[in-house]
Amino acid sequence: MAVADSVRSGLRARPRAITAVLSIVGYVLVGGALYGFIPLFPELSDSTVDLFSHIIAGINTLALLSILAGVYFIKTDQVRKHRAAMLSAFSLILLFLVFYLWKTGGGYEKSIVAPSGVTLVYLVMLGIHIFLSVVSVPVVLYAAILGLTHTPDELRETAHARVGRIAAVAWSVSLFLGIITYVLLNWAFDSVPREEALLLLLAVPRPWR
Repeated sequence: MAVADSVRSGLRARPRAITAVLSIVGYVLVGGALYGFIPLFPELSDSTVDLFSHIIAGINTLALLSILAGVYFIKTDQVRKHRAAMLSAFSLILLFLVFYLWKTGGGYEKSIVAPSGVTLVYLVMLGIHIFLSVVSVPVVLYAAILGLTHTPDELRETAHARVGRIAAVAWSVSLFLGIITYVLLNWAFDSVPREEALLLLLAVPRPWR
């Protein structure tokens, strides 16, 4: 109990510094997994990569529903339900991170194989999804830290509501676009490992050569 109180006090006293540190750690973990700098994950078969993609989509769908529920609860002044919904969403994102890091570190990312128009739309949505995912990390962490270390009355004197609104919008849009790109990539069109797609792109003759 004393340890928990000490941790809570530390988070309460330095929420911005803790947010910055945790955000950097998250960026390093994801970047390291994507580029193979952190070889911590067992190699995955193609079927397991597909399975992880489906699991990740399911987790993201539940997280999105939890966020939307949390927004509804706070708008109707149901503070306890809001807190429970947002903590559920945060826990689901941590679970997503485990599967995502394992999928990218032990497997691979995919590229869509589709008509050029569809590919362009897919890439635009994917770009917005990635951008919002990156932006969401510090604001979500900051809102969560404030929420976990302050009472509802104390939160009214903090930036929790303002930051929380930004976090909810960015997080929700990112999750929604992630789910749409998952459907396009895994169900609507074909896909290949990203490394294979890059090799195919390099092999395409250039008319200006």
